[in-house]
Amino acid sequence: MMSRLGETQTVTLTGALIGLLFGFFAHRSRFCLRSAAIEFSRGTREGKLTVWLFAFATAVLLTQGFILAGWLDVTDARQLAQRGSLSGAAIGGAMFGAGMILARGCSSRLLVLAAQGNLRALLSGLVFAVTAQAALTGVLSPLRTEVAGWWTVEGGSARDLIALTGIGHGGGAVFGALWLIAALVWAQRQGVKFWGWFGAVGVGAMVATAWLLTYLESRQAFDTVVPIQALSFTGPSADVLMLVLSPPGQPLKFDLGLVPGVFLGSFLSALLWRELKLEGFQGGQSMRRYIAGAMLMGFGGMLAGGCAVGAGVSGAAVFTITSWVTLAAIWIAASLTDWWVDRRAEAPVAAPGEPGYVSP
Repeated sequence: MMSRLGETQTVTLTGALIGLLFGFFAHRSRFCLRSAAIEFSRGTREGKLTVWLFAFATAVLLTQGFILAGWLDVTDARQLAQRGSLSGAAIGGAMFGAGMILARGCSSRLLVLAAQGNLRALLSGLVFAVTAQAALTGVLSPLRTEVAGWWTVEGGSARDLIALTGIGHGGGAVFGALWLIAALVWAQRQGVKFWGWFGAVGVGAMVATAWLLTYLESRQAFDTVVPIQALSFTGPSADVLMLVLSPPGQPLKFDLGLVPGVFLGSFLSALLWRELKLEGFQGGQSMRRYIAGAMLMGFGGMLAGGCAVGAGVSGAAVFTITSWVTLAAIWIAASLTDWWVDRRAEAPVAAPGEPGYVSP
């Protein structure tokens, strides 16, 4: 393909095809870290946490399996090779977690929902992309650089949890397998439907496949530097925004195929299952909430170096310490924000004479 289409075209097409399948599987499974975090914090058993766990465990198991088989080497991937920021991971992850509760979806979920006609998600996604670009090279870039520099960690083994813990890639694969077995047990108990678990497995498989194919293409390319990467939506969303706003002729890359591919895959899923539906805002207060959430996610995701998928699944699958810190911060902040913003608002108001009643 590289000899016929060209190196950059092949890499971009790879991103588009993986994105299309990811979008289709994510839409069918209702894959969403926000929903999983809310279910976990509220102690409910609706299967949303199980769906997320299927995707997470599959990505970890397959990625570590590819490494064990000698097909994949991620030592040169940005998440491991370059200096990382633990302060950025913790603070950025917390901002992202709070933002996805306010915006009612993480960055990938907003893209999926926008494809089926959700105008709230479309606007939030645009605000997210603008904020991410501002944090990368714009007016917010100095603040991001300052916070990221508070606590850094060297690249290489210092960022590699496999090396730090000594479990080896075999231990990493076992870790993924155990969680996959747990997801299977919970799915049976909770009655998770076929597309719930199968689509989630597809989501995780696309993450591992992205790692594998970008590595193989990096080995085959001669004229182009192809980074080894998996799926993320903070940087790619900003890249697509700049592609639209910049003059024609911008260089192609994996990320520029990924975002349109996810949108198309989600749209096709919604079209085939007749789920296309225009949905808007319900008042100005709701709009302010979505915009604030999108801005928190845009800056937080760029500060942390990954989003709910980029750090929470792709980075976690290669056991980079900053990604695990980001994932933990997302979960904690999402749970606290849900409790503070939504659960308190949903709590029933005590009537006169009942415990907890406060006289006006």
